[in-house]
Amino acid sequence: MEIERKFLIGTLPCLDGVRYDEIEQAYISINPEIRVRKKGKKYYRTKKGEGAMVRTEDEWEITEGEYLDGLSKSEGRVLQKTRYYISYKSHIIELDIYKGKHEGLIVCEVEFETEGEALSFEVPEWFGKEITHDIAFR
Repeated sequence: MEIERKFLIGTLPCLDGVRYDEIEQAYISINPEIRVRKKGKKYYRTKKGEGAMVRTEDEWEITEGEYLDGLSKSEGRVLQKTRYYISYKSHIIELDIYKGKHEGLIVCEVEFETEGEALSFEVPEWFGKEITHDIAFR
């Protein structure tokens, strides 16, 4: 089970010295959401269930060949982004700066253990509009 909230970024925080990964991901299917991802030198396949803030998520590591096979089935639904991992209180904010056709889009997500924790999360002032329930950002 995945519990997360997503936001656009209002003001980009200082990212000097913040750990990051270069990510490429390709969507094989939108409903259900099935994607393959290259993150650093590792490859993953993910299947996400329906929902917005709370939904099922299954992810497992795959081979480069399996990734390339998924990439070939994505019909051009491929994203490139740099993901930064920002510590904030007891959470890690995953901030994504998109490249290519989505250049200029900056989004973050925060994962939680419970729905109550998600709903009581104190949003940093540099966050912008919440997009957790906006299907345009899936």
